[in-house]
Amino acid sequence: MANHDLESPLISSQLSDSPHLILSVPDSDFSIQQSNNNHHNPSPNPNTSSRNPFEFLGSDGLSVPAPSTLDPFKNDTPYIEGLYELIKIVICLPIAIARLVLFGVCLATGYVATKIALKGWKDMHNPMPKWRSRLMWVTRGCARCILFSFGYHWIKRKGKLAPREIAPIVVSNHVSYIDPIFYFFEFFPTIVAAESHDSMPFVGTIIRAMQVIYVNRFFPSSRKHAVNEVKRKASCDKFPRVLLFPEGTTTNGKVLISFQLGAFIPGYAIQPIIVRYPHVHFDQSWGNISLGMLMFKMFTQFHNFMEVEYLPVVSPLDNCKENPAHFAKRTSHTIASALNVVQTYHSYGDVMLLMKASESKQEKPSSYMVEMAKVESLFHVSSLEAVDFLDKFLSMNPDASGRVKFHDFLRALRVRTCTLSEELFGFLDVEKKGSITFKQFLYGSAHVLKQPLFRQACELAFTECDTGGHGLISEQELGDMIRLAIPNLDEDEIHELFNVFDTDGDGIVSKDSFISCLRRNPLLIALFAPCLVHKDSSQGGYRILEVV
Repeated sequence: MANHDLESPLISSQLSDSPHLILSVPDSDFSIQQSNNNHHNPSPNPNTSSRNPFEFLGSDGLSVPAPSTLDPFKNDTPYIEGLYELIKIVICLPIAIARLVLFGVCLATGYVATKIALKGWKDMHNPMPKWRSRLMWVTRGCARCILFSFGYHWIKRKGKLAPREIAPIVVSNHVSYIDPIFYFFEFFPTIVAAESHDSMPFVGTIIRAMQVIYVNRFFPSSRKHAVNEVKRKASCDKFPRVLLFPEGTTTNGKVLISFQLGAFIPGYAIQPIIVRYPHVHFDQSWGNISLGMLMFKMFTQFHNFMEVEYLPVVSPLDNCKENPAHFAKRTSHTIASALNVVQTYHSYGDVMLLMKASESKQEKPSSYMVEMAKVESLFHVSSLEAVDFLDKFLSMNPDASGRVKFHDFLRALRVRTCTLSEELFGFLDVEKKGSITFKQFLYGSAHVLKQPLFRQACELAFTECDTGGHGLISEQELGDMIRLAIPNLDEDEIHELFNVFDTDGDGIVSKDSFISCLRRNPLLIALFAPCLVHKDSSQGGYRILEVV
């Protein structure tokens, strides 16, 4: 989320004759004073002040979209409930045992056939030789038997798979782990998968035979390499066609979440494919249900329904020069229309937030989803950074509804009740309910990070604190600056705030540590506002000054 316009240092170590940068800020009473009564009043009204504490950065206020009522990852039947289900399981238990045996035999047979096909093959960078590909037919047959063992006795198909030379890349919605098993049997594609799949027993060996393209979604270099591999393999007719699940994770099939762009950057024609799992009593989607429970419920069904539809090929516009984002949007609209579902801005980042909230035993984990694709687009905040913000929010002890009250907010930020802390909380509490949600906390923090003067303000704040000019800040120096914003702080409170910046506990804070801390806790930049602005008596306003 680096802003390349702000990479050059704001503070020069050499004196300069260049003019100073001065930004006018609307007039307001910036003086943050606190009475002795505030120190003893733990329950102020944080909504009494509507002043924006980040005006000095150029902020014009915070806007937070309403929370989404859709949960793309919810399985409707995660547990065994009802008399019908219990009776069905009892009746199907003998069948389930036979299916489990068939599953094991097929998996072992396919694994052995794959090991033979891969034995002695070192040049996996090039297409698999034909005799090795023929051996993989054994594994593909085993894959169909595995589908049979899971209750997919027949699979309804609609449309036809286009020739490879017309559409070398296929994309599909992703509902269950059954999807890739079917596609493996159907046309033995090359797939894009997470690096962690390689270490999975049996599965890792089989996907290596598919000449898998590994990707680590959190590293740009890995994503770039994966896109180059997709383009290279799609351009060569000797490779299998490339299959991607652009949603990046499984959903319940009731919505279509945002698409990753890896399939659309190469600029080749794409054939969309959709899968449906019609059901009444058993939702087969891999959502908030364990893999073991999902397999058990599949084994104890009389029959599981699956439908596959091959949609018309979607080609890039403008002689293959269409913008990848627009190409992805057209393709996702085609799939959503065929499925008759709505599209949302959820992404794999929301799955990460959902899992983090579940691990923390939150009563409503789904309330912590924020439609990460929209957040990334608006603020350039990555999923990993959003998870870090969630860690911070969870440390504020949210209640059962997922909301944080004022006193818990102060405790996590290590600040006392004062005018500034009320303004900070009021800035986030856009609904003026006296409590904030994670979405409000994330949007507020990301909003401050995005302000064009945030980086300059961080560097200026460090320079102002570093009164000795040694490139390091002591606890005393930090306390002197913070007391300009919150007067009458005692030594213990200063020490608590200093520990937020002094992550290595060595008693001093370097410039890099200082700026990194403010990036992790962007709301704290408001503590340094008094040393970043000065009163313009001639105009009655305030100005942020670039100081050398």
